[in-house]
Amino acid sequence: MQRRKFIGNSISALAGFSLFPCLGKAHRMDALKDVVIGHNSHQYKIDLNWGTLDSNIYPVNDCHEMVQDSKGRILLLTNHVKNNIIVYDKSGKLLEVWGTEFPGAHGLTLNVENEEDVLYIADNSRHEVIKTTIEGKTLKVISFPKSPSHYQRAEQFIPTETAITPNGDIYIADGYGEQYISHFNAAGKLINIFGGKGKGDQYFENAHGICYDDRDKNNPCLLVTARERNELKRFSLDGKLLEIISLPGAYICRPVIHGDHVYLATIWSRRKKENSGFISILDKNNKLISAPGGNVPIYNDGVLSPMYQALEIFKHPHDVCIDDEENLYVAQWNSGRSYPIKLVRV
Repeated sequence: MQRRKFIGNSISALAGFSLFPCLGKAHRMDALKDVVIGHNSHQYKIDLNWGTLDSNIYPVNDCHEMVQDSKGRILLLTNHVKNNIIVYDKSGKLLEVWGTEFPGAHGLTLNVENEEDVLYIADNSRHEVIKTTIEGKTLKVISFPKSPSHYQRAEQFIPTETAITPNGDIYIADGYGEQYISHFNAAGKLINIFGGKGKGDQYFENAHGICYDDRDKNNPCLLVTARERNELKRFSLDGKLLEIISLPGAYICRPVIHGDHVYLATIWSRRKKENSGFISILDKNNKLISAPGGNVPIYNDGVLSPMYQALEIFKHPHDVCIDDEENLYVAQWNSGRSYPIKLVRV
């Protein structure tokens, strides 16, 4: 059977399984066996069993974000204070757990500094960003940026994500607070604040995620999600709006860059319908080329048609990690305390 025909038949076979979460896990795994999802150059098989643990010993609440470290390990961030960080190998084998002091653990960014991996954890409940070693030792705590015209008290600052530049500058997205992007230098000194709530193009409704984009080495920039507007925005490093990338129907979480592509967990579609998420993958020109779990991306006169969940595989995908073999790991928010889903590149 030709590969293209196999993929079509695989998806057609799922027509009777549109409500996967209602099925038992064994039945879901059987129904999804050998199914390939995604489009064009980025297609995947589904592994629902990856990383599953004894929830009595290693519980999770919301699985918010994931990264791969320099040793090839996969780190999962959850807001369960029994084990905020769960460390796996790529096969899903548990390696270690740590972290009991991050009740609002939401954003997880890995950066290599002085040839050592460090983590930046954005904590909603603590209203802080905490920099740690890869083993969990606290190195720095960044509190709310005191500014008479932006923040008067810590409770206004509810950080969701960080981005780190090569010179060590730190950008913090306040996605659940006042919607500002705060720019600090490596020492933690506030340099600039931009964005904020508002209806204009330079403002945000849920500045949920941020990343440093150096795909164009001569013109590095920031990618910031405006989730409620179904938009990804490009900003200069000094906070000037450069471009708006419209992704109608897609409520996107943080952007993750791997090679020339941008990957985004899409937590909802169809006007925030429950259990309606999928994954969005953009090419080097920031065009949507694949949507695993979603409908086929179609552009008409340069405008993307509205996106929606086509297969009910994901509940509320909140982040995607891309490993060195280009497999994907999908962490999910509010998904019944379930462990991540692995998508194996084909």
